[in-house]
Amino acid sequence: MATQHWSLATGSRVAVYHYPPANAGTRRPIPLVYLNGGPVRGISVLDHRFLQLLARLGYDVYAYETAGGGRSDLLPMGQYTISRSVRDLAAFVDRLHKGRVDFLGFSSGAVVLTRALADPRVAARLHRAIIAEPGPMDGPTAHITGHKGQPSARGLAPAMTGPRSTHVPRYAVAFGLMRLGLLTPDTGLIGQAEGDNAFTAADLGSDTASAYCARDAHRIPAEDTAQNFSFSPAASLRVEQTIKDSPSIAPQLRRSRTPAMLMIAECSSQVRQWATAVLARDPAIQRTQYMPGVGHHMWNGLDDNNDRAAAVITAFLEDEPAPLPNSPTRDEIPAFLRDHG
Repeated sequence: MATQHWSLATGSRVAVYHYPPANAGTRRPIPLVYLNGGPVRGISVLDHRFLQLLARLGYDVYAYETAGGGRSDLLPMGQYTISRSVRDLAAFVDRLHKGRVDFLGFSSGAVVLTRALADPRVAARLHRAIIAEPGPMDGPTAHITGHKGQPSARGLAPAMTGPRSTHVPRYAVAFGLMRLGLLTPDTGLIGQAEGDNAFTAADLGSDTASAYCARDAHRIPAEDTAQNFSFSPAASLRVEQTIKDSPSIAPQLRRSRTPAMLMIAECSSQVRQWATAVLARDPAIQRTQYMPGVGHHMWNGLDDNNDRAAAVITAFLEDEPAPLPNSPTRDEIPAFLRDHG
């Protein structure tokens, strides 16, 4: 994974990965940019493999790690906000110099993408948008409690091996208090870089398990290597708090005109209304693809999951018939929440 570093007009310096089309003869004319989950986390090895699959299918694929995540440079803690993430998205497209681009946003990356669609100045840079398994898009959505998907592997998967920072009292107390809101993310108790370096994949074991179906509990693939793994708990909590504190973006999203697609997993650990709220409020969502047999991390290398996700994504980007039924539609949201929660 060759890494470039781009300095954006916002002041962020982000790690960039480029997977050009494997065969120049099949090159698609519009670049595809991937926004990973986190919010402030490195791109997983599984994601890199999926992006390479899309490149083999002819896509000119770019991905960047959000400021503070992965190999990107840190920001002052107070600058980690959802609005900064959206501004970085716009600045990245400008730095790319390739006109309007397609975006695939996953999890918290899907939240950044949804909020970009609600800002006409940023949305003007987007050609098509794929919103995959989004988190809450704004404050009102973040306070929704509701249905989740079919059972995930959380609590069923074997415990991940390896060191954990949360077994070290100072880290455990600091991270726990930050999560409870009793300690601010910019606490001097743990420096930002120290916290990033201390946090390990084993610390996120239950979070990883929740991204897979219960039936896959005993065959969850390794998502990262020790060299690749990066997660900033403090910066992530800071971004999440700015989402919780933000007003509704529904009025702006209702004016969106960028063609969009929503992807929802059968065994999603996400609150269903986080996805259906986007569907209900974005009139430009042209299709919804309910992905059977997968959890939150839909392209995970198991069975034919990567190929199935790629088929859904490429069909939308090429404006071809969807491989799955368009479901749920806006009218079907109440029934979907009743039957698939």
